Amino acid sequence: MDPVSMGLLTALAGGAGGELGRQAWTGLGELVRRPFRRGGAAVPEGSAPEGSGEAELARLARDPGDAAAARALSVVLHRRAAADAEFEERLRRWDEAARRISLTGGDVHNSISGGTFSAPVIQGRDFTGTTFGTSPADG
Repeated sequence: MDPVSMGLLTALAGGAGGELGRQAWTGLGELVRRPFRRGGAAVPEGSAPEGSGEAELARLARDPGDAAAARALSVVLHRRAAADAEFEERLRRWDEAARRISLTGGDVHNSISGGTFSAPVIQGRDFTGTTFGTSPADG
């Protein structure tokens, strides 16, 4: 599994994504606090690979802009995923869901000023599949 994006971690720690972002951050905390598992059995305290990620998660929560804290959390998550197949699967699902959260605000500020416009103008955000002109079949 690829490491979790440091940008994603810092954005979620900083409150990006609104309620969905908060839920994703909470979900990551719950995942990190799960006991280590190896072969389906819980690994006894102290014999797990270094770091569960709790300290790194708390550090990033205290200072969401701390790139070193985000890097440390990403590294420990990657190591833990390599040592615990169940954790890896859960982390992969968490990461896929978290990446779908819009981490930018929903506000749109469009402005047109000066000049004369002789073509359509569309204002908004996040357009997909938009075309202008005639289709080849119309031509």
